[in-house]
Amino acid sequence: QVQLVESGGGLVQAGGSLRLSCAASGRTFSSHTMGWFRQAPGKEREFVAAISGSGDSTYYADSVKGRFTISRDNAKNTVYLQMKSLKPEDTAVYYCAAAAGWYNLGNRYNYNYWGQGTQVTVSS
Repeated sequence: QVQLVESGGGLVQAGGSLRLSCAASGRTFSSHTMGWFRQAPGKEREFVAAISGSGDSTYYADSVKGRFTISRDNAKNTVYLQMKSLKPEDTAVYYCAAAAGWYNLGNRYNYNYWGQGTQVTVSS
């Protein structure tokens, strides 16, 4: 069982930065692929980024590539999403999630555990 708690969301102007954190419970954190997803009002939940259990591999949605960076600290059971050059279209609730393996990374149904989400609002 993995429990996830996100933090770090807020209101930021376009062009600004935010860092989201996701703290995980449980002793198996380092064995899980971790992902970030987001959901804007009236839209489907979409994949943002993923990182392997060791942290050696990362994968990004095209819409955030070059602006967002996913990282993890297995000693602290925490995964991060550094977001730069934010745009109004990045406004959404951001969720972290855990998956058992490094495959189907963009598929939300591949992830077994989810946090409650944190709101990110980017003003123009």
